[in-house]
Order: sequence, then structure tokens, then C-alpha cells
Amino acid sequence: MNKKSVAIAMSGGVDSSVAAALLVQQGYQVMGMTLHLWREFEEDANHNSTSEAISQAKKVASILNIPFYTVDARKPFYDSVVKYFLQSYLDGSTPNPCLLCNREIKWGYLLKQALEMGADFLATGHYANIEKDDSNQFILKRGFDADKDQSYVLHGLNQTQLSHSIFPLGSYTKTDIRKIAHDLNLPVAEKEESQDLCFVADSDYRAFILRNTSNEIKPGLIINSQGETIGQHKGLAFYTIGQRKGLGISSATPYYVLRKDIINNQLIVGKSNERARNDLYAVQVNWISGMPPQHLENIKVMVRYRSKAKPCSIQSIEASRIHIIFDEPINDITPGQAAVLYQGDVCLGGGIIL
Repeated sequence: MNKKSVAIAMSGGVDSSVAAALLVQQGYQVMGMTLHLWREFEEDANHNSTSEAISQAKKVASILNIPFYTVDARKPFYDSVVKYFLQSYLDGSTPNPCLLCNREIKWGYLLKQALEMGADFLATGHYANIEKDDSNQFILKRGFDADKDQSYVLHGLNQTQLSHSIFPLGSYTKTDIRKIAHDLNLPVAEKEESQDLCFVADSDYRAFILRNTSNEIKPGLIINSQGETIGQHKGLAFYTIGQRKGLGISSATPYYVLRKDIINNQLIVGKSNERARNDLYAVQVNWISGMPPQHLENIKVMVRYRSKAKPCSIQSIEASRIHIIFDEPINDITPGQAAVLYQGDVCLGGGIIL
């Protein structure tokens, strides 16, 4: 008896290609689906093109002998992800667009398309795991490869989305995946890692912001933590919390960006010993179980993708807002990034840092 039908999101990279191959080996009825996302230039100076990615995915699907479809998601991607990205920078935040893309595009738009085409599940090449607990709830867990674990960017998923999800790479390392791709003679075996900002030409997000919001970018003053003017900034959107280089300040000891004063269009900077914070507030909180966990002992928080999880406690929980206290101060807490909570290897959920 055949297993259920799975739509695999194929990007043309090695991870999603091997994920598709593993699903075929496991006996699923597999169909490949590639999202055609909005991109500033369909082909940039480095010859990274949308058509090339689609062609690579289609070639792998042909080798695996599975049907292949391209899903045009340019408009919903631009409306929900690109606009959010630009507005966040104008508002003084540093967004992670992958978080919104996963929730709204992959597990929103694409999952809907896949289910309508008869698929039971949507699979991706993310390094993460899904299990069930004693109460039959779906649990999101870290991937086996600590260096590749991507549960952080999946913390916004809910029970319904997880019930239709498969992560074939969860128990593998990146080295394993490269070897499998070579063993299967897949043409993407040595393809480089894809960049996160897939819609930005040449990976230059500052130039992208300037091209798309030039009328709203205004220079202003750089102020130190004592309120003294020590320089000029080129526009608040071009700076991130914790940034040290490129400030244009002459000083014997380096300055770091501490925060942005949007109302007064001022960049607030300070010395290294002023960067640490003891707590943060996060909003738009998603609990993967659907509600805050009853037992919140031994909690750790990641405040940025690839950062190390740090011990913390949750001081207060409101409807979609939490107050997190760190056991030890943490540098460069950045509004717009996600604070994602873990209990061991289990991702509990998270929210956007204020």
C-alpha cells in the first residue's frame, strides 16, 4: 500500500533536492513544487536567477521521476514579505523576513496550493524534527545537526501547519546530505548555500532599501549615551543594533549602536560596556502548542538566528506579549528579530523583540 502524498518545496538547492529523494525512497507519492517569488531583478550581476533555480529544481524532479510544478507567489510574497521588510527598517527594526515567509508563504500560500492539489503533507529541506507528545500534540524539535538546526525560523508554525508537515532532513548532518546527493548523482551536490535575502540583488540590503524607500531616508545626528552630538548618520535604516564599523566616528575606543530614536531621527551609540541588557519584551507571540506551557523551568532563549541559546525566565505572559529576563546580561538585543524559547531540544515558540 502506497504511503500518502507529499508536496516537497524545491528551491533548486541540495537540501530540498535530497529531501525529495529521501521521500521517494521512503515510498511516498511525491510531487515537486517550486515557488516563483518576487525578486528585485530576475537576474543579478552574480548571475543568480529565478529561472536558474526553477530549472535546477525541475532537473532534479526529472531525475527522481516525480511530477513538478511552479507556483507563482510573486504578488503574495511582495505584499506580505518585501513590504514588511522595507517598512520594518523605516520603523527602526531589523527584520528577519524568513520568519514571515515561512508562516505566510510556505505554510500559508504553498501549503494551501499543495492541499488543493491532493497532497497530504508539505515537506521542506529544513533541518528540524516533528514529534508527538503524550497528549498527541505536535512538538517542534531541533535538528540533529546543531550547526544547521533551523527550528528558530520555524517557531511561528501552529498545530495545524505542523500536522501537515514533514522535515526529512531532521536526523541528518549537512555532510550526510552532500554525500547522499553525490551518491544519487544529483547535479546540485556541490551547490553553495542559498542567501537568506533571496529577493535582494547582490545581497546589498542597504542599496535595496535606498532604491525602494529613497524619499523616506533622511540623515540625522549621532548621539552618545550622555546626549552629546558626536557625528552624523546617513539614515537610520542603514544601521543595526550592535554595529561598530561604518559609523564614521573618530574615537580612541569604539562606539556601538545602542538604539534608534525614530521620533527625533537620532542614532544612539555607546561604548562596549553599555551594550548589555537584562531583559526584553516580545510581541506577536506564537506558542507552538497553542497555549503557554504549564511548566516553564529550564528555559533558554535565542535572540537571533544562529545565536547561542541563553538561560532565562519568563516574568509575565499576556495574550501575545511576554517579558523575558536573562540569567546573565546579553549584548545587542535587536528589535525586529525573534526571541525563540526552548526547553531542551523542544522549541516552545517565540515572538518579535520590541
